[in-house]
Amino acid sequence: MTDAPRLLTLAATQMACSWDTAANLDRAEALVRAAAAAGARVILLQELFETPYFCKDQDADQFRWARPIEGHPVVTRFAALARALAVVLPVSVFERAGQTQFNSLAMIDADGTVLGVYRKSHIPQGPGYEEKYYFSPGDTGFRVWRTRYATLGVGICWDQWFPEAARVMALMGAEVLLYPTAIGSEPTEPDLDTMGHWRRVMQGHAGANVMPLVASNRIGREEGQGCALTFYGSSFIADHTGALLAEADRETEGVRTATVDLAATARHRRAWGVFRDRRPDLYGALGRLEGAGA
Repeated sequence: MTDAPRLLTLAATQMACSWDTAANLDRAEALVRAAAAAGARVILLQELFETPYFCKDQDADQFRWARPIEGHPVVTRFAALARALAVVLPVSVFERAGQTQFNSLAMIDADGTVLGVYRKSHIPQGPGYEEKYYFSPGDTGFRVWRTRYATLGVGICWDQWFPEAARVMALMGAEVLLYPTAIGSEPTEPDLDTMGHWRRVMQGHAGANVMPLVASNRIGREEGQGCALTFYGSSFIADHTGALLAEADRETEGVRTATVDLAATARHRRAWGVFRDRRPDLYGALGRLEGAGA
């Protein structure tokens, strides 16, 4: 007996951000409304969309954007929007918790309930991406949430380069993987274009874990104090084999949607055997930073 279809329309969005934060939030809301009007029920906005990507520089003034999740104005606003549109919204924010700051995501269900918070686990550090100055490594562990429409696993930007993160979320029951992102040019290597690498890695996560994946990246050129970054957009949705279902270009604000059948995907995942044939007894080196050692 074949399970009844579980059709779900997913949306990836992308936009440029300025220091007019009210305009950024209005633009993000407009994208969410457009995605919902197109039938999307899980809608992904990019990483830290309230402001420009301030991590280009080490600037203590930027800590003013860090606020507790409870009462956070961005979370409050988009929780009301999720409830009004009956959509699921993972919302990326700069979180302050006591004396510590995190790059965090609040998972908002379709009734506006904040189901929980994920704090970014892998924190990058390099020219133009000075994140260790701002964010402590997340202490939540990887999270998945059973929302109204699907069980969702979310990583944030640099998390997307780690197959371990995607696999853990899949093992925890994720049916869809989501990655809000801010990535673009490399200030010290202006001829390096990482877009293809970035996309192929996540397509691999989708294929290896046999589940759909959504990535939303920002667009536009942003000037910092010491460098400028040009974000390359290219937001996309991949199916359970890693094939692209929808993709955006490098420069245009907008929404891309695709519909997946979670029941059919689950059947394929069970039949394909990658979870049946796992050998965790052989993976001990993954538990040590240096790997297998000498």
